Amino acid sequence: MRVRLRAGTTLALLAAARLGVAAPPALCQESVLGTVSFPNGGSPGAQEPFLRGLALLHSFEYGDARASFRDARAIDPDFVMATWGEAMTWNHSLWFEQEADSARAALGRLAPSAAARAAKAPSERERAWLGAVETLYGPGDKEARDDAYEQAMAALHAAWPDDPEAAAFHALAILGSAHEGRDHARYMRAASIVEEVFRDHPDHPGAAHYLIHSYDDPVHAPLGLRAARAYGTIAPGAAHAQHMTSHIFLALGLWDDVVRANEVADSVVDLRRAGRNLGPSSCGHYNEWLLYGYLQQDRPDAALALLAECHVQARERGGETAFSFSMMRSMYLVDTEAFEGPAGTMTADFGGMPMAELTGAWLRGLAAARRGDARGLREARDEVRTLRPEAEAALRARGITEEAYVRRAGLLEAQLEGLARLVEGRTDEGLARLGAVAAEESALPAAFGPPVIDKPSNELLGEALLAAGRPEPAARAFEVALRLAPGRLRSLRGLAQARASGPTAVSAGP
Repeated sequence: MRVRLRAGTTLALLAAARLGVAAPPALCQESVLGTVSFPNGGSPGAQEPFLRGLALLHSFEYGDARASFRDARAIDPDFVMATWGEAMTWNHSLWFEQEADSARAALGRLAPSAAARAAKAPSERERAWLGAVETLYGPGDKEARDDAYEQAMAALHAAWPDDPEAAAFHALAILGSAHEGRDHARYMRAASIVEEVFRDHPDHPGAAHYLIHSYDDPVHAPLGLRAARAYGTIAPGAAHAQHMTSHIFLALGLWDDVVRANEVADSVVDLRRAGRNLGPSSCGHYNEWLLYGYLQQDRPDAALALLAECHVQARERGGETAFSFSMMRSMYLVDTEAFEGPAGTMTADFGGMPMAELTGAWLRGLAAARRGDARGLREARDEVRTLRPEAEAALRARGITEEAYVRRAGLLEAQLEGLARLVEGRTDEGLARLGAVAAEESALPAAFGPPVIDKPSNELLGEALLAAGRPEPAARAFEVALRLAPGRLRSLRGLAQARASGPTAVSAGP
């Protein structure tokens, strides 16, 4: 069965209206989640919610997908693939998250054992899908299970090579097995699989989505631009689909597109929240990227207004909202250095969030460095050093193994070490330390999105070299920074200043 799933025209039109723009023609006709096809043995009445759940699953709208799969099982309690779908919603492989116990409970509601569940599968194909998800939540640690699941999906894809769902989920399994961070060979292998799905099924939400993830770095992003341009219109009813396009836009420095994508994503989220009598959300992943986009557009006032809204919500709600606020505040202060302005005094309860506390201490160190306060800088460095073991342990407890995140605390501490030496007048030592940090960061696997290291180390090095009167090496540092983060405004300005200050600078004329 192949279904083009509608999410409601009103949602898309209201989102466009809130932004003060005309809705694209496709949205004026219908708001869709994409086209998916999955022959199965479920009852006819359960097909629509099952396929809706499948389309939502491809767009990582996990909560709504789970509700749809449960609706399908309410109609057909023995629907094997609806059970598979609900279990899959508990695995967020690219977000470092998995709730294995919840998934196992979902599987257990079909039958108490793997053998009993397999006996309910009406075909060899459905047994293979069920067996793959049993592997994902079977014995062993998460990394071992991820690897075993990828092998199971490879076998399933080989057995049914013409099934676009088998290909798409195989590609996603490959991406989910990159535990240490972006492995270009692995990501290109996933891309090679899903490119064929996108070619043959251009309205498939998973095909566009997983291509974007495969190409989500500055080197490969041009290859993902076609999928990024398409995904927003394939699934305008999915907020994550609207945001996801900005991964490619950000990697290419297309800031107007980054901002528009996340404004639309926020509008979809807020409209759905309104349907549950909830107010708008000004924190969270989409708003983090939106604030970063505003800063790169050189719109600090827009960024500050969004940060202020998030600050209010962080103080009210705490938890993940407060953590999001800590990230947004760091982005704003790093890019504006307005430490004495309103953002400098914004606070929230970061208790139990050592990485957020560490970020706050590091920001105090950066502010101290900018005002030449050696004592304040040393105190902040010592606080970061004290918080670092707990912050790194918190990452391990969440199963986060991507190298850029694991090494972030150490790099922030090392940045403060280098800045301390500069403030103390040990210029050569400080520059050497910052150079070593920049080289270490440059060697990390590429990480998507706004910089994981709040102040990119090559940018920090370039600014320090400029301040020391060394424009030529400063220009080289900014050039590296821009290869890692194309179009970043502070690096562009630093490079322009370094080139204008260097011995080869020429007059622009009268």
